[in-house]
Amino acid sequence: MSKIIALFNQSGGVGKSTLSMNLGYHLQKLQHRVLLVDMDPQGSLTLFMGLEPSELKETIYESVIADQPLPVHHNFHGLDLVPANIKLSGAELELVMADMRDIRLRDALKPVHGQYDFILIDCPPSLGLLSYISLVSATHVLVPIQTQYKAFCGTELLLATVARVKSRANPKLKIAGFVPTMYAKANSQDTRALQAINEQMAQFGQVFPPIPRSTALADAAESHLPLANYSAKHPAVRALQQVALAMESLK
Repeated sequence: MSKIIALFNQSGGVGKSTLSMNLGYHLQKLQHRVLLVDMDPQGSLTLFMGLEPSELKETIYESVIADQPLPVHHNFHGLDLVPANIKLSGAELELVMADMRDIRLRDALKPVHGQYDFILIDCPPSLGLLSYISLVSATHVLVPIQTQYKAFCGTELLLATVARVKSRANPKLKIAGFVPTMYAKANSQDTRALQAINEQMAQFGQVFPPIPRSTALADAAESHLPLANYSAKHPAVRALQQVALAMESLK
């Protein structure tokens, strides 16, 4: 069975899509078969991977709402992708009245379980139904947290959401860990936030080494490249490799 990892944080701008792309790439370099699933109506992951969301006729929307097969696009730096675009924003309202809404994404993913070792779901920055069905579908949740005080304060609500899903809809859901992102070592607020993340989140899951704040990550995404292909010696590459190695040992 695939390990299905939802990258989830209700806050925007914490690096979920960048982490999804780069984590998938490093898992692929470890000889794993990887599928990326974009569940964000903004389609950032889709764009980073080199597709133009507005030009797509079939996305994850059709699979979740209309029970269509997953529209898998193949071999982006060794990765496969199920894209998203703005149509997915309408799914929130449509799912309210949909039959078996909780398991629609889970059922859409079932036919490809045997084809992939890892399925990474890039969740939207919200606590709405799209994030909910992503967590219901997942075996694990990986949490990127920006090393800022405001971002850290939101983790209580995030953990409550995970606990709610785990209590009924998906009892087997586990926390794969926390990835501090956009860390500026010279910034005292970042240093304090990182210390708080390490002290308070370790009881819930592994806290990984921080991914440094760098324009190289954004530049690589703009070039539709994993960071390792854009700047192989960048310090963030080692941090991303460590996260990928840890995902291999998830149970």
